[in-house]
Amino acid sequence: MHHSIRSKLALVPLALVLISPAARGAEADALSPAVRNANAQLLSQFFAQGAGASPAVLEYRRKLAEYQAARAAFDAEAGAYWSQISEKRKTRNAKRRNGQQITLDDYVLEHPPLYTGPKKPVNPEPEETPDRPARRPIPVVADFLRAAQELYQFTPQRPSSELEFKRAYARYALAHGLTREQAVRVYSFETGGTGSYDVQAGIEHGGKRAISTAMGYNQLLTTNSVELLAEQGHELIRALSEKVARTSGPARHALEHKLTVLKKMVAHAKSVPDTWSEHEKMGATPQGWAMHAMVLDVDIGPMLQTHKLLTSVHFARAKGHSRPLSAAELEMMNLTGDGTGLDMVTMPQALRERVPTSNFFQRGGYERNPVAIRHNTVAKLLAVTDERMDVNSGKAGARELAGAF
Repeated sequence: MHHSIRSKLALVPLALVLISPAARGAEADALSPAVRNANAQLLSQFFAQGAGASPAVLEYRRKLAEYQAARAAFDAEAGAYWSQISEKRKTRNAKRRNGQQITLDDYVLEHPPLYTGPKKPVNPEPEETPDRPARRPIPVVADFLRAAQELYQFTPQRPSSELEFKRAYARYALAHGLTREQAVRVYSFETGGTGSYDVQAGIEHGGKRAISTAMGYNQLLTTNSVELLAEQGHELIRALSEKVARTSGPARHALEHKLTVLKKMVAHAKSVPDTWSEHEKMGATPQGWAMHAMVLDVDIGPMLQTHKLLTSVHFARAKGHSRPLSAAELEMMNLTGDGTGLDMVTMPQALRERVPTSNFFQRGGYERNPVAIRHNTVAKLLAVTDERMDVNSGKAGARELAGAF
């Protein structure tokens, strides 16, 4: 139904839209309120046009009204679709809590509508733009290090080489249950197969500006660092304490200071409720930045990178998923969150072939994600993830990491 409405809005001459509303009263009554409002706005704009307006301005106003009408029709359809996605997700979550089987009927099987109407026209007249508050710059490595020094009088111990960090990561990952394939292939996907232990999203492959705080082999956000310190802090403290006990001389003194700082950070991370939203708030403060600096430390960084993936492995196991996760499945949990990712991981192949990827996104995230749109079923998304891992695993950084195992 919507596509016929949209084509009428785009193709019927403007004169018909404006001159004969009464003759089309029955059709107008069938339209959604959003479309009726957009048509009313088009009509009012037409009569509001002054005689002194230039042809360019008149043409702009006509195109703007057409755009607004088409966009309103699309938003009405898309809103209904994404409401259905949300309701289906709630149903699946409830069934999963109650131990009930998830079936094909628990997913939306149609793909979401994509806007194909006219583009918003450019106003030929100068427009007053409201003053917007300046966007806060995304913190970078220098900010994390400064915060660690100012708040904890601590500077992370950087590795002498990339290989030293990779070897420390490989040792810890293997000892705690990650496989070489999982670690190397996720690294290959997250960093393109060439990333360093301190690589930050956006500042890579020639990029000049950070696009998020995601950093390192598995691209931890500041929120991840706060959450891992809060939830896995006891394990990090235990592992570092054991290293202190095995060390002597000046090196031991440095490790003891690091352990003291780690204990303080863990206590601060635990001082807020154990929720993603609270950890996100802390991650946006200098205290969270200081915690994120631990990703750079040759002792703590490998542990944080490992536990970023291990939490997903343990989550899947706790939910009864005993089969080892493939690297692509682990990456889905790493990218989308454990609950959403497990929904895809536990899905039989027959369902993977049919269920659209939109079932696992919010509307805004999906519409900004060309990969999910192009590879629009679970099976296709997992396949393209595997393909990218295959290609990037042959690059220098990935080969070096594989060798460290």
